[in-house]
Amino acid sequence: MAPPPADTAELGRLLRGGPFHLALRAALAARGLPLHRVQRRLAARGIKVGVTSLSYWQQGARRPRHAESLRAVSALEQILELPDGALLRLLGGPGSDAGPARPAARPYRALVSVGGAVEQLLDGMELPPDGGLHSLGHHERVRIGAGGEMRSRESQQIVRAHRDGVDRYLAVHHGDPGCDTSRMEVTAYENCRTGRVRRHPEAGVVVAELLFDTRLRRGDTYVFGYGVEDGTGARSGEYVRGFSYAGGQYMLQVRFDEAALPVRCRRFSRTGPHAPRTALTDLTPSGRHRAVHLVEQSVHRGILGIAWDWD
Repeated sequence: MAPPPADTAELGRLLRGGPFHLALRAALAARGLPLHRVQRRLAARGIKVGVTSLSYWQQGARRPRHAESLRAVSALEQILELPDGALLRLLGGPGSDAGPARPAARPYRALVSVGGAVEQLLDGMELPPDGGLHSLGHHERVRIGAGGEMRSRESQQIVRAHRDGVDRYLAVHHGDPGCDTSRMEVTAYENCRTGRVRRHPEAGVVVAELLFDTRLRRGDTYVFGYGVEDGTGARSGEYVRGFSYAGGQYMLQVRFDEAALPVRCRRFSRTGPHAPRTALTDLTPSGRHRAVHLVEQSVHRGILGIAWDWD
């Protein structure tokens, strides 16, 4: 008897031992079904799953866990002509791929006070909390307007992928009290374009996809830039940035309008959104440019920021 084809043998091995995402990828390859056709077959069965979610499942970036997603996995077993329970077993039993496959990261709830709203927006967009990227360098410039409001911020980032298939970055903007998310604009400046934008008016949060011009492999680096126009909130008193991963350089510059100059500026750090400010250091605005800045050569997981006092 001739041995089974190599791809069939590999599929059998993965169905026995996992992990789930490689087994799904091998099954799709063995049947020669592109994701858009799989999505249509699921839709014909009354199951709504986006191509993006299917792609994340086979990349290992996200695991099916909700009831509708598990129903889709069961239907995939039929569509891909697999034994009943072959894929579902890999999601929960021995041999599953539930272990960590990427560097440990702090969740949004541990970094910003509106972390729950951010995670809600990500769930609605079917995006993984871990975008598969960590920062090597991040330069950020914030402009404060004549009324003391945050007018805009610009970011340029250098990132490295820690898994294959990464093709986007999730930009999160949190406005000041009283802000209007419907009037905030996210603009892609360099090596990316703006994708979906979702808003949480009650929390004052905007989440935007920045789509790259290429799909990164693990270890690849990428440079991109974007900006957010705000100017809709009340007088601002600080700007903070949360870091899920340690490492990488961060530079923050805050520039003030000549009509609204603070009486004191300080850099600070926090372990969490409700923790006290620590490592307080006074910053003196430059005379002509009316700006202060901080530079951290290698960030720690947590929060860095600049605060200022008005007269």
